[in-house]
Amino acid sequence: MDAIDTIKILGSLLGNGALSKGSGGNVLGNILGSALGGSQNQQTQGGGNIGDILGSLIGSGQQSTSGGSMADVLGGLLGGGRQQPQAGGGLGDLLGSLIGGGSAAQKQAPSNGGMGDLLGNLLGGGSQNTGGLGGAGGLGGLLGAAVSKYAQAQNSEAPNPAPDHYEHLPQGVDQKEAADHATLIIRAMINAAKSDGNIDKTEQEKVISKLGDVTQAEAEFVRNEFNSKLDVDAFIQSIPRGMEQQIYAVSLMAIDLDSNKEAQYLAKLADGLRIQPELANQIHEQLGAPTIFS
Repeated sequence: MDAIDTIKILGSLLGNGALSKGSGGNVLGNILGSALGGSQNQQTQGGGNIGDILGSLIGSGQQSTSGGSMADVLGGLLGGGRQQPQAGGGLGDLLGSLIGGGSAAQKQAPSNGGMGDLLGNLLGGGSQNTGGLGGAGGLGGLLGAAVSKYAQAQNSEAPNPAPDHYEHLPQGVDQKEAADHATLIIRAMINAAKSDGNIDKTEQEKVISKLGDVTQAEAEFVRNEFNSKLDVDAFIQSIPRGMEQQIYAVSLMAIDLDSNKEAQYLAKLADGLRIQPELANQIHEQLGAPTIFS
C-alpha cells in the first residue's frame, strides 16, 4: 500500500484554501500569518529554518509552478489574496506579509495579553502550553512545515518531497506524532466543512482536484474522510488532551459561519472539548470569525 503523507495533504488543503471560504478564509489567513511568523526562525530537521526554506522556494517570486508563480501560491495562503502584496512588491514584501506575523488581527491586538497570548498558546510559539502538539513549535511549527512542504511540491524547480521527507519539521518534533496530528487537523477541517451538509460529491471532487501532486492513495484518504459519517462525539474522543483549543481553532478555518448548522456544530465541539463560551468567543473574535455564544 502506498504511503500517505498527511503533512503534505495538510499543506495542500491550507495552500489551496479550498475548505476556507468567507469567515473561514479570514481565520486561515490569521492563523497562517501567525504560524509562519512564529516559526520563520525555527530550526528544522533539515538544518535550515522555515523562513530560509520559503525564501529559497520563492526566489525572485517569478518561478513557474503548476498553479502560477510561487508569489501567487504563497500569497494565496493568507485568505485567498486578502493580504497579498501589491503588484511589484517583491520578495521582501511577500515575506513580510507571510512570515512577518503581519496579520490584521495581530496588528489590532493589545500589546499586553489578548491576541498575542492566545495565539501563542494556540500555536505553541514559544509558550509553555503547547498541548498535545509537543514543545518544539506546537501547532505553528506543524503548519509551517506543512506549508513549506506544499510550497516545495508546487515548485517545478525543486525536488518533490517524498512521504518520508521530514526535513521541514522543527527540530525535536517526533515524525510519527507530527503525522498523526496532521491527520487530526485534516479531520477537524473536513468534519467542520461537512457540518452544514452542503459538501456533495461534486464539491468533494473539486477539493480533491486542487490538492496538487498527491498519490491515488492520498486522494482516496481525503475522499474517505469526506464520505465517512460525521460523528462529533467519536471525533472529540480521539483528540489528545491538550489539543482542544488548537483543534477548535483549525475547525474554524473550514466554516463560513452563515448557517445555524455550522454554529450548532461548533457549539457541540466546544462543549465536548470543555471550551467555555467566553474563551470560544475570544478565539472567534481574535481569529476574525463571528462569535456564536451569548
